[in-house]
Amino acid sequence: MTGALCLVGGTFDRLHAGHRRLLSAGLDGMDSMQVWLLADEIAQAKDARILSHAERCAEVMAWADSMGAADRVTVHSLEDSHGPAPTSEQAVRIVCTPETRAECDEINGLREQADLAALEIVEVEHVLADDDLPISSSRIRAGSIDREGCSWVKQSDLEAVVRMPEDLDEELKQPMGQLHSGSDEDLGIAIRSAIEALPEDVACLMAVGDVTVKALLDEGYVPELALIDGMTKREEWEGASTIERNAFVGAAECENPAGHLTPDLIECCDIALEFAFSEGGGPVLIDVDGEEDLAPIVLHLLAPLRSAVLYGQPGAGVVLRITDEATKSRCREMLDSFVPLGGED
Repeated sequence: MTGALCLVGGTFDRLHAGHRRLLSAGLDGMDSMQVWLLADEIAQAKDARILSHAERCAEVMAWADSMGAADRVTVHSLEDSHGPAPTSEQAVRIVCTPETRAECDEINGLREQADLAALEIVEVEHVLADDDLPISSSRIRAGSIDREGCSWVKQSDLEAVVRMPEDLDEELKQPMGQLHSGSDEDLGIAIRSAIEALPEDVACLMAVGDVTVKALLDEGYVPELALIDGMTKREEWEGASTIERNAFVGAAECENPAGHLTPDLIECCDIALEFAFSEGGGPVLIDVDGEEDLAPIVLHLLAPLRSAVLYGQPGAGVVLRITDEATKSRCREMLDSFVPLGGED
């Protein structure tokens, strides 16, 4: 590649609408653009959930291809804070966001010392999410928004009770994740198998159901969030009274009728997760007046990426599902199909 060259650097984890605006501004009017992606060792020291350099590179090049610019864009590994910008004789432009402008000014200072022409600095404003806060990779990893800036939990979810449509019944009877086999009488083997399957960088562990929560505690594991309703197979469970409540720092209660999802449940889970990770906080046990069977849908929508939700599969064992973007998308689709109380399927 020859001619006018733009340089852009950063982590570019989970390429989102803000990244696309930045890259488009850098490429506009240029013959070529070099994208310098933070090397894996540095990036994953910041957050182990950051995608690999190879995955981030593939996403940048997929964007370039979609723009008809794959022949004008190259991707490189950034091993330090400045990359080639202070010394490149071909570069004429660099792009940044407001918070990285100072670094670009520093780069131009270094270029002046090296008797090189200053780079044109193109400062690109953030793209705002639907809550009027900037879209960022950290917010995506935290699980609050998707790559377009749409909140996973909508304001409308907090305004009305909704019930599960009949056409979801069969799907939700199937394991929504990896089944770890075990008997209802002794879930220990299933629990241990599920724990061994957790990723090393799991963000948090959440458990739904009295039998599952008790079995988890009996095996010595305290989930950051647990939901129980005193029932199993829709009948009162005498073992509920033996759940070790003292294992939890916080306790909460909410109402949620069987086959429904309520704003009360959603808000309770949201507050509990915030408390679980707050200074002075810790694991929370939520008592549900009604039924918690549909709570995994809510938990996946609220949870950070790489969280784990564990729930019982009657007569089969326990199901483990790791929260990722695909899981959140499917849970959002399911919740969107729920019917307002009193409405028709």
